[in-house]
Amino acid sequence: LLGRLLWPFASIIVLGAVVSGIFTPLYRRFLCNGRVKPWIASLAICLLLFILIFVPVVMFVGILSKEAYDLYITARDSMFAGQIKTIMATSGVIERINGVLGNFEVQITGEEFNQALSELGKTVGFFLYDQARAIASNMFAFLINFFLMLLIVFFLLIDGSRLFDFIVDLSPLPDEQDKQLIQKFKDMTGAVLVGNGVAGLIQGVAGGVLFAVFGLQSPFLWGVIMGLLAFLPIVGIGVVLIPTAVLLFVKGHIGVSIFFIVFYVTVSMGMEYLIKPKLVGKRARMHTLLVFLAMVGGLKVFGILGIIYGPLIVTGFLTLTEIYRASYRGIVAPPAGE
Repeated sequence: LLGRLLWPFASIIVLGAVVSGIFTPLYRRFLCNGRVKPWIASLAICLLLFILIFVPVVMFVGILSKEAYDLYITARDSMFAGQIKTIMATSGVIERINGVLGNFEVQITGEEFNQALSELGKTVGFFLYDQARAIASNMFAFLINFFLMLLIVFFLLIDGSRLFDFIVDLSPLPDEQDKQLIQKFKDMTGAVLVGNGVAGLIQGVAGGVLFAVFGLQSPFLWGVIMGLLAFLPIVGIGVVLIPTAVLLFVKGHIGVSIFFIVFYVTVSMGMEYLIKPKLVGKRARMHTLLVFLAMVGGLKVFGILGIIYGPLIVTGFLTLTEIYRASYRGIVAPPAGE
């Protein structure tokens, strides 16, 4: 019954726990001098979260909605496909592609290529427009959920240690194994939100500015898309920048196309090998492919918050398997001969 009572707030509770875990070090730093009361320090962090998250969302949701809708309309009315068709006809790129694919007995037509691009544009544009419209039309619900999350963060920062001790005391696992499991969760949330969050913000802003500088359509929209894609290892912002570079090359903007490729390689490598290791360190020891599958699967099952939930679920599974192999496998399945 308690689970049924809390289930409607499950996502808010999990997100609040994740956020409070990330800001706990800052909360403790506020308390170091002994003159700041716990409730004042917690309130200050909640105000900081309000400024960092709620205000930008309210400011930018209208811009995102407009640009996403424009992209959807452009693709729906075949304007985008018509532009691509003209480029393909004048450049002969379809013939060159078919020359390569002919070795595999595969051929594509300009109409198929145009239709695929048009459907992609409609799908991406409508999805983002629908998400932005949902936030805008349910702003009151978003406001309530956001303040519920802040309320959870406020009390978890103050009483989180007591809750931690309560959970450890109830768990059937030994205390050190409980602490190991919870620490793994903290490390992974820090890696996902802090490491990937900062890297995604930098790449999204840089990508949006790049689109704006070269006069490409919907720079804010594509910046948001690249910021989200930056969370995904392996693919990242290359999903947007590489096709853009190819289209620019086909249009004859060879220098700009090369610049886009260099920009993508430089930013991606810089994030992966310079920024993320300094932010995350060695806390998130998980194979890149597993992180990718966890995030994509999480997005499919849980929506946008699956970026957090997916890695957490995999982390819990891997940590429990480590505990099982180290402490319990010999009990459950003793070696042969015993």
